[in-house]
Amino acid sequence: MERTPGVMLKNTTVSLIVIILFHVVGLIGFFVPTLTPLFLRLVPFHLLLMLCVVLYNHYRLDEKFLGFLILIFIGGIAAEWIGVHKHWLFGDYHYGPTLGIKVLDIPLMIGVNWFTLVYATGVLMQRSRLRSMLARVLVGAAILVLLDVLIEPVAIKFDYWSWADKVPPLKNYLCWFGVSALFLWAFETFKFKPQNIVAPVLLGVEFVFFGLLNLS
Repeated sequence: MERTPGVMLKNTTVSLIVIILFHVVGLIGFFVPTLTPLFLRLVPFHLLLMLCVVLYNHYRLDEKFLGFLILIFIGGIAAEWIGVHKHWLFGDYHYGPTLGIKVLDIPLMIGVNWFTLVYATGVLMQRSRLRSMLARVLVGAAILVLLDVLIEPVAIKFDYWSWADKVPPLKNYLCWFGVSALFLWAFETFKFKPQNIVAPVLLGVEFVFFGLLNLS
């Protein structure tokens, strides 16, 4: 499905407003203790909304894009299953109730989150001046590790997940880098046409969102 430039511009503007507005509202909910329980229940719906925004703004929704989405979703779930049940990836951890419905102890929303973050980072690297695919993959993976550094304290505090040793081990960040690099390499191999700024802006807003929550 393709859209005209005028429609794309309008979609972009509305989508950026939605991204910023819902993250600002989320910050208010997490900063006000009486609202926090309600907003924690809304976390899965927030992730789904951001997924819908990303999907709505992809230039061409076709079988190739659907294949990539399914690949990263299943790959993310599989990586987390290995981590939770085998501890071969990430470390010794388990998921709490915040991310919603689980299958085999893995929240379905974690697959959604993997896709959204990988796609957003892939588009950011696509729009960068890095001409080397290897450089784009490695820089993108490093960006996702930096985001995870900000996410971890918030996730632990609000029971997204918890670690057996209370803090994430170095192994977590090394595996985040490796899995992210693998998924970003997959993004590169699909060779999507250049996309608009919505997904990279979402990634930037995520950095601000979790950075501010770390100050709470």
